Formats: sequence, structure tokens, C-alpha cells
Amino acid sequence: MKATQQLHDLGQSLWLDNITRELLMNGTLARYISELSVTGLTSNPTIFDHAIQNGDFYDDAIRQKTLAGKSGEALFFELALEDLIRAADLFRPIHDATGGIDGWVSLEVSPLLADDTAATIRAAMQLHARAQRPNLFIKIPGTRAGIPAVEESIFAGVPVNVTLLFSREHYIAAAEAYMRGIERRIAAGLDPKIGSVASIFVSRWDVAVKDKVQGEFRNNRLGIAIAMRTYKAYRDLLASKRWQKLAASGARPQRLLWASTGTKDPAASETLYVEALAAPDTVNTIPEKTLLAFAEHGKIKNVLPVDEGSAETVEAVIAEFTREGVNDEALAAELQREGTESFAKSWNDLIACIASKSDALTQNHPGGK
Repeated sequence: MKATQQLHDLGQSLWLDNITRELLMNGTLARYISELSVTGLTSNPTIFDHAIQNGDFYDDAIRQKTLAGKSGEALFFELALEDLIRAADLFRPIHDATGGIDGWVSLEVSPLLADDTAATIRAAMQLHARAQRPNLFIKIPGTRAGIPAVEESIFAGVPVNVTLLFSREHYIAAAEAYMRGIERRIAAGLDPKIGSVASIFVSRWDVAVKDKVQGEFRNNRLGIAIAMRTYKAYRDLLASKRWQKLAASGARPQRLLWASTGTKDPAASETLYVEALAAPDTVNTIPEKTLLAFAEHGKIKNVLPVDEGSAETVEAVIAEFTREGVNDEALAAELQREGTESFAKSWNDLIACIASKSDALTQNHPGGK
């Protein structure tokens, strides 16, 4: 049995952290679903930027949309929705079979809205309405402005993938926003079954501290410890009276999702984070290269524990880093800031790439510029 199937049987969903038109058109995504137990996918501006910049699968669509008068963000969202609607339809049987727990795809609002709550809410509602698919998440960053947008979007019935979370505290803020939205729906007599995941970024912790610590502290231990600390908070929340009351009313749990699980350290195993974060009732969204490596030679050695002894061990690891001068609370805030800036840069690069391609593809066309 493939390691990917073993993870699936454990109760962890494997989602592909990638989407390209090529993956959709050549049958690769369908093969990953049937052969590698992939049950969803995520996208972000960087993924689309690379896909559009490094291939010609989008050229015809860009040419046609440019000639129709589309440009910039409007053109991009048309391209992205075409891809994600097609992917959502591939995953729809899984979504239906699991009662809406699995089979999701994700589309991000513009990262330029990260500090604008009202604009984020409007964008989330508009994208959800345009997609007309029950299994499409709208990604909203868990920033200070994003958290209230999560609550309002959930209340409005928009499924949300809360992204750019880096710590237990970030996760708890996202989870509470989700629960507030559901509680308001119940009070208003609305259906409480609104899907959501909370995405914790893992490997960026280890990249961030690599040049700040020495020796054994450079062995990619901090990201996993932060993830395990967050997992305990997740399990505690699901056991809480507040959540049990919501579940009794028909609400679905907001699942914890491991993001940024590709190994950045060339000296470490390609499957380090996937193997370390095997856990039921969670999602792992995996870069394509990592997925293939895990399917080929990955092993599930342990399942994440939630007992007091393991929690003490995790806190001891984090305390060791604290003694080395790593302030995890400050670093979480810094990583979220950097992640927001990185996605904004990718977004600007993406829009510039589309503009450049639009010009090149239409300059000699009879109806072009």
C-alpha cells in the first residue's frame, strides 16, 4: 500500500499545493486523485505566476480575453476561476461522498487587500458567487484585518481557507472567528454547515531560524514543534463545550491544515514534514515534488500524540529555542508579515506577467492593440 493511501486511511487528507492548466488538461491531476489519494488542492498567487510565466497553456485564453477588453486582476480571476471550477468538478464526487468534509479547492482574494477588512469581505463574496461551486474555499489571510473578514464571510455562507497562520495563537484567532460566524448563523436560523480550514505554515519557521542558531538547532525542529503545539490546541478546541454545542447544532469542524510542508533544507529528507505531521482529522497540502517523493518512498513512523507528556516535550523544544534567542511570538508575527508581503509581490509579478503576455499575444493580431 502506498504511503499516500496509508495517510488517507489514517484520516489525514492529502491535497496538492499546485494547480496549472497543464495538470488539468493532460490528466495528471485526475491520476493523482485515482493513484495517490489526493482529495483536494490549494492555489496561491506564486503558483499561478509560475504556471502562466513558464508555459503557453494560458496563452490562447489570455489572447482572447485581452481582445475582449479584459486586463489586470479581472483577466487573472477569469483564468483562475476557469482552472479552479474544473478542478472543483474533478473533486466533487469526493466532496459529496464525504458530506462536504473533503474534496475542496482554494482560490485566494487579492493579497493587496490584506489590510482591508471590508474589501476582503466583498471580494470573498463576489468570488464565491462567481464560482458557483460548493467545494471552493476562498482564501483569506489570518492577519489583523483578515480575521474579522473570516467571521463575516463565514456568517455570509462563504467557505473559507484561513491562510498565513504561523502559530497556536494565530490558529486560535482563526478558529474563534470561524465559530463566531457559525454562532451568528445559528442565531439567525441559518444552516451552520459552512466549510473551513485553518492553514498553519510549517517549514518557514526552520528557514527563518537557520541563520540565527547553531548546531543541533539548525535541524528543522522548530516548525514541527510549533505545529504539534497547534495540533494540541486544535484537539482541545474540538473537545471544548463551546465546539460541542456547535457540533450538536450540525456545524462542521474547521479542520487544521498543514501548509508549507515542502522541505527547504537540501540536507534534510524531502518528506520530513509530511512524515512528522501525520495526524487524523487534518489536511496536508503538499507541493507536487514532495507528493511524488512521499508516494515513492515515504513512511508513516508516528501519528501525532496529544497527551500531556508529548505536550511537555514540545514545549521543552520551543523553550530551548527561546534560550537561543528565538522569540516565537515575535517570529510568528514577522513570518506573517513576510508572508503577506511575499504574496503581494507574487501578485504584482503575476499581474505584470499577464500584462506582458497580453501585449505580446495581441500586438500582431488584427483586433489587437
